[in-house]
Amino acid sequence: MKRLIIFASVLFLWSFDSKAPGLTKAEKKAATTYLQETRDFLQSSIKDLTKAQMDYKASPERWSIKECLQHIAAAENGLWQWTESILKAPANPEKRTDIKTTDEAVIQAVTDRSKKATAPPELLPEKSAYTNAMDAFTAFKTARGKLMKYIRTTDDDMRNHVAETPLWGALDTYQLVLLTAAHTNRHTQQINEIKAEAGFPK
Repeated sequence: MKRLIIFASVLFLWSFDSKAPGLTKAEKKAATTYLQETRDFLQSSIKDLTKAQMDYKASPERWSIKECLQHIAAAENGLWQWTESILKAPANPEKRTDIKTTDEAVIQAVTDRSKKATAPPELLPEKSAYTNAMDAFTAFKTARGKLMKYIRTTDDDMRNHVAETPLWGALDTYQLVLLTAAHTNRHTQQINEIKAEAGFPK
């Protein structure tokens, strides 16, 4: 909730930017800050974990921290590939009226762990290209760095490239970037839940 308040505050402080094609200073600042915060939240949550801790599963059907990292890395790449494909397609500003959710609501919905979701088959841990937990994290961190650089420097008209999503309806590509960061937060929460399990190795 604190991160959501900060995100909304940043947008408000810069809300008087002129609206030319491309992102405003406020939007770039808010997204970059949230991307960095969620990256750092994940990094601090896995700091100094042993292999036994990375591999611990509370039950056979539950994910380990390693599996969470494999999924996070796959999703980071998969979501960006999807976003990039939409950006490469012609802009469709007429679809903006189909968007029924705010930036803040996207973040809140994705980070709400009380609402369960099923990962697409291609993003499941067993499909991961990484067998080592830290290799998966390194791949995620590299991809996140590229995404942050893109947001800081892009002139793309992200608000006028709109996609239909299975869970949230129409979203623009800027909102898909916020969704990507929020997805990291969601599974970092999951990692911290695993660490709080009674059987978690000490």
